[in-house]
Amino acid sequence: MTRTDERKPSIFLLSLGCSKNTVDSERLMAQAVASGLTFNDEVDEADIILINTCGFIEDAKKESIDETLAAIGKKEDGSVREVYVMGCLVELYRRELAEEMPEIDGFFGTRQLPEVLAAIGAKYREELFDRRELLTPPHYAFLKISEGCNRRCSFCSIPKIRGTYVSQPTEQLLREAALLQQQGVKELNLIAQDISVYGYDLYGKSTLNDLTLRLSDMGFDWIRLLYAYPLNFPLEVIDTMRERGNVCNYLDMPLQHIDDRILRSMQRGIGRSETIRLIDEIRQRNPEIRLRTTMIAGYPGETREEFEELLDFARQTRFDRLGCFPYRHEEHAPAFILDDTVSDEEKEERVGELMELQEGISASLNRKLEGQTLKVLIDRIEENVAYGRTEYDAPEVDNDVIIELGDTVAKEGEFRQVIIEDSTAYELFGRLCDE
Repeated sequence: MTRTDERKPSIFLLSLGCSKNTVDSERLMAQAVASGLTFNDEVDEADIILINTCGFIEDAKKESIDETLAAIGKKEDGSVREVYVMGCLVELYRRELAEEMPEIDGFFGTRQLPEVLAAIGAKYREELFDRRELLTPPHYAFLKISEGCNRRCSFCSIPKIRGTYVSQPTEQLLREAALLQQQGVKELNLIAQDISVYGYDLYGKSTLNDLTLRLSDMGFDWIRLLYAYPLNFPLEVIDTMRERGNVCNYLDMPLQHIDDRILRSMQRGIGRSETIRLIDEIRQRNPEIRLRTTMIAGYPGETREEFEELLDFARQTRFDRLGCFPYRHEEHAPAFILDDTVSDEEKEERVGELMELQEGISASLNRKLEGQTLKVLIDRIEENVAYGRTEYDAPEVDNDVIIELGDTVAKEGEFRQVIIEDSTAYELFGRLCDE
């Protein structure tokens, strides 16, 4: 309902979940600010709490529920006037949430931005679609190049949450990128549920490489590619990484597993041999590339032998970055019909085994960087210590470069040359080169 209050309400926005959710929240904020609303960093000083929820995995769902309950408490004690909940969790459980939480003033799905804005007293303006109020530090941002997903991975509920795959038109993305550049963004991180098939629905083929080249031409310092699907990945992008100095030698490609039987059950569309050939081809085309991947341990029916195969694959492949999640039964995912045969305790033990193996690999790879001078982007400075990243590290998930500043001066958002002096599995320690 549109408001008639003379004083515009202030909003406390809590954005949970992935970087794709972050972009949604940034778009909402830009629209709301254009309508004269303000956002407050202090929840007790706001009139309205708005929560953008995540519904992808069990822990994220729990966090969303816990934060919503806390917001209800704020409303009940009079700290805030209204509470609204939006996003992925609502897409999955709108009816259940409405029944269990009648105190909430409104629930909105992932494709209801105009309705959310109307509820909080703002108006949706189509001409502002490209505008964003950044929640990231001002020197980097995410560019969401598509929405939804056409894959049908058995463990994933994203197609139900986000719908079918829709590429954003290239020209629109270039306009949005130009606006981000005007805001001071130096590092542009391309994101989607699946960047590999960007453009197929609009142009009849993958145009990821063309988009990357055109963004590179705009003069960003770094362009990074996140969340590539291994099937139908356009390998010409790897050549572009090698040839273009501002396209990071980095690729995040979640593989999930390597055993053929499990990959078939996961409905990944690609098997062990094709996966290995793909990785070999990527590294052959660009020896400087750093690969990040994600695995799932304890998938229904996963035997000890199949998990050992995954361990051996990780040991031999030596991914530069690797994360692993225990499989969780998601009622809105296709695999929910399978028997969840691996105990939670065993799942956690397998995750621990794989991550212990990766820790050793990461430590070994980082030791090779000691003594080298690397270009580092300073993300933040706390108590005379600077925390930055190399081109081989994505925001929020990868290694930090930790720099004791002493009497030297550094600024957040600037690139500096750093001599790496020490390392751990997930950190590099260095000092700034003398100017």
